[in-house]
Amino acid sequence: MATLPLLDRFCRECYNPPEALYEKLKRQGLDLVTVTDHDSIDAAEALRRHADFFLSEEVTCRAPSGNEFHVGVYNINECQHTEVQRRRNDLPRLLAYLEEQRLFFSLNHVFSALTGRRAADDFDWFEACFPAVEVLNGHLLARNNRLADQLASYNRRIAVGGSDAHALASAGSVWTEVRGARTKVEFLEGLCEGRAQVHGESGSYWKLTSDVLAVSREMFRERPLMLLLAPLLVGIPSVTLFNYFSERRFARKWGQAWARMRGLDGGQSVSRMPAAAGEATA
Repeated sequence: MATLPLLDRFCRECYNPPEALYEKLKRQGLDLVTVTDHDSIDAAEALRRHADFFLSEEVTCRAPSGNEFHVGVYNINECQHTEVQRRRNDLPRLLAYLEEQRLFFSLNHVFSALTGRRAADDFDWFEACFPAVEVLNGHLLARNNRLADQLASYNRRIAVGGSDAHALASAGSVWTEVRGARTKVEFLEGLCEGRAQVHGESGSYWKLTSDVLAVSREMFRERPLMLLLAPLLVGIPSVTLFNYFSERRFARKWGQAWARMRGLDGGQSVSRMPAAAGEATA
């Protein structure tokens, strides 16, 4: 078992100490650990000594439309990281390199507003070229995750999930399991064969707000001069509430658009994942 999208303190959206992150996940019973910082592999220096750790990253890519999106690339080395970063703004060249290197990669939070706009052509690339889709992200709403799962199911893609933890408290809230796998090789082979199962819970307004406040506290601890901005913390719940509604709107807009493009009768469900209690299926 491993949690795939996960961040540590080298990614400035969070302040998770790598070793503390690793120790917490091991206490939770995960057999393997990886870290997927945004466009960074600096955590490798702290964790690569562990035999049950493998290096990964979340790459900010640019589609031919000009729109950005995130791709998880797993079990890489420093040279591969450098080449991936060099190609990330040229999607065809990046995909060719990932295939050439036989790297496992996934399309992450496809129905999230995090990376901005989408275009109809983007989904053609997503569905044709990505072997795996992140179907459960620990910080996204259930609706957003469920739509990603529908896209993965419709295209018979491999499902992966991860906590996307920006604060230590939420690390390991989602994980990916390959039953029977006890080594990195067995786990990655199981992923490629589509034998993965995803466990955990979607995010919520309260979870996001709690994590943003936790990240802010760590920022103030590391940079005391930033305490001058402490009064602004009272505005965080309003900011995260705006994000909550933005994510709902984005998922509704592009979930309906994708369903129309694929002739799914306004969004009929093809999902493996049940709807959350009290929430209608997208």
